[in-house]
Amino acid sequence: MGFIAEIERRTQPLRDAILAHPFVTGVGDGSLPVEKFKFYVSQDYAYLIDYSRTLALASAMAPRLDDMSWFAGLLDETLNVEMALHRGYCQEFGISAQELEATVAAPTTVAYTSFLLKTAHQGSFGELVASLLPCQWGYWEIGDHLQQQGLPQNAPLYARWIQMYTSEEFAALARHIRDMADRIAAEAGPAEQAAMGQAYLTSVRLERRFWDMAYNLEEWGS
Repeated sequence: MGFIAEIERRTQPLRDAILAHPFVTGVGDGSLPVEKFKFYVSQDYAYLIDYSRTLALASAMAPRLDDMSWFAGLLDETLNVEMALHRGYCQEFGISAQELEATVAAPTTVAYTSFLLKTAHQGSFGELVASLLPCQWGYWEIGDHLQQQGLPQNAPLYARWIQMYTSEEFAALARHIRDMADRIAAEAGPAEQAAMGQAYLTSVRLERRFWDMAYNLEEWGS
């Protein structure tokens, strides 16, 4: 069993909880109230901004030229393609580009992006790759799980979201970073492997909390 397969086995209850989360299941069957999804896509946009900064740091940290190039390419794709598509998708929910830019990151969004940026500044390249994996591979898992259950015919915009994360392009990206994490772990010592495992676990926990945040329309307290 590879390194990533093993830490996925250890975090299976958390990953199952994400697949069974009412936000995720509500997207899958089309029953999720649209206001919750609008809140989610706005917070996801705020997340993508610092996620892009993290990708830039990953490219700079990469010891290998091919990994440096891959992260640079992913950064370009995120900034110049994905975020434009995100803005267009949000417009279909009545969210303007100006409203997206004015989004105030919720506490969980801040916690998640702060963790990624802290890992980029203070951790190893392996830890950073492991911390990014639950987002990229996890979204493919969610999309694949929901697609196998059948797309929601009553919610075409939710169906498009599922299809986006089950596209061959996104699947290839998810497989690539998963293979990268396995390769780095195979070359690492026990201490580095433990640090990678902890980084992965923290991100899985934050992924679950991100769905909680969106479902509960999380706000800052007074």
